[in-house]
Amino acid sequence: MLSLSAQTRAFVAIAPIDFRCGIDRLSFLCRCELGENPIGGAAFVFRNRKRTAIKVLFYDGQGYWLCQKRLSIGKLTWWPSSATPVKVLAARELQILLWNGNPTQAAMAEDWQPVNSDKACV
Repeated sequence: MLSLSAQTRAFVAIAPIDFRCGIDRLSFLCRCELGENPIGGAAFVFRNRKRTAIKVLFYDGQGYWLCQKRLSIGKLTWWPSSATPVKVLAARELQILLWNGNPTQAAMAEDWQPVNSDKACV
């Protein structure tokens, strides 16, 4: 299982890929088409043409993880559109995307909350 920390960056490829691609081809796409280093600790997300499956490429310091999710019913409800070949997501937005949600419409909690300094810790 992938462990996504709050510092994990995610790069979502806008264009669909051939799902026969493996780790080597996807890491090549990361370097050449997305302009990112695949061993930099970020997650790279790709989709198929039908929008029924996604692949995530992730390097954990020892090797690559290649994860695939195929929806049993329906299609991906959200996928970014952009003039650039890649969209950057925060880790929490990636988690929403992996559960077939729309990261742009989800209510996001603030990264920090102010602490009332008048109350003493017990």
